[in-house]
Amino acid sequence: MAVSTSGTGALIATLAQAMPVSKLVLGKPVEEVVTLIPRVFNLCRGAQEAAVKLAFGLPLDADVRRKLAQDFVRDHLVRLGLLLPRHLGLSTLPVAQGIDGLLPAQMPETEADFVLYLRQNDGVAPMLRALDAAFQSGEAVADLPLADDARIVQTEACENSVAARHCTHPVMQHIAETRGRGPLWRIFARMLDLVTCSRGEVPAPKRLDDGWVVVPASRGAYAMRACVREGIVAQFERITPTDHMMAAGGIMAQSLASLPARSRHLAPLLVDVLDPCSPVTLQDGAHVGGVADA
Repeated sequence: MAVSTSGTGALIATLAQAMPVSKLVLGKPVEEVVTLIPRVFNLCRGAQEAAVKLAFGLPLDADVRRKLAQDFVRDHLVRLGLLLPRHLGLSTLPVAQGIDGLLPAQMPETEADFVLYLRQNDGVAPMLRALDAAFQSGEAVADLPLADDARIVQTEACENSVAARHCTHPVMQHIAETRGRGPLWRIFARMLDLVTCSRGEVPAPKRLDDGWVVVPASRGAYAMRACVREGIVAQFERITPTDHMMAAGGIMAQSLASLPARSRHLAPLLVDVLDPCSPVTLQDGAHVGGVADA
């Protein structure tokens, strides 16, 4: 994706027109919708299937968390080992080897560990080092309240992301203090999530008040609510991590606003770090910059 650097205003990101989900499901039998939703949103099929089942009060598989974790591992491996190295001009990594081909046997746990790790040449360390060098401190950052049970069911801006699951880790806190909540912070969170997911550890799907359910996903968490009358879907609502990311003043807007003009060529890399689930168009004033497919 090429981005014009002639303008002086902040880049603006817009999503492709959203699929009218309610029109797809309202008036249909529950069984049909349970099958349809994971097929339509197949980038995160497992999370969608779990969410829609829970929203309709259907039982989840006994090993649902293990299956979700496997999906998240796959997504993280592709982003960390293939997509981001390509963006940074580096060789791709052996994702077929799984976590052992990308991460150290012991993840950095302290500031000193992290500084030492950035000097290494194995696995994702060169990619992480290149990412750190690409963005200066305070660039492409977003500082938002973490998604909680109240915020997750609203479409207002919040930190509904993988990073929200790991923000208390000492290295995450160090990165936030020294660079800000930017690309390095977000990608180190992906690494931490890859470790926990490889052990089958993901947040448990849960029910909230007013019929809402929340299910973890590789990008954050999904919220869903449905109402059924005589086996037919009468109401259906779905809120995704991308909805929160793309909200006014959200992660995408703040990240682009803090990206200086001299670094606009990094916008495609930034979009791939943020990882929206739909294609994004970047505009500089009245000039369309291009499209990034996440």
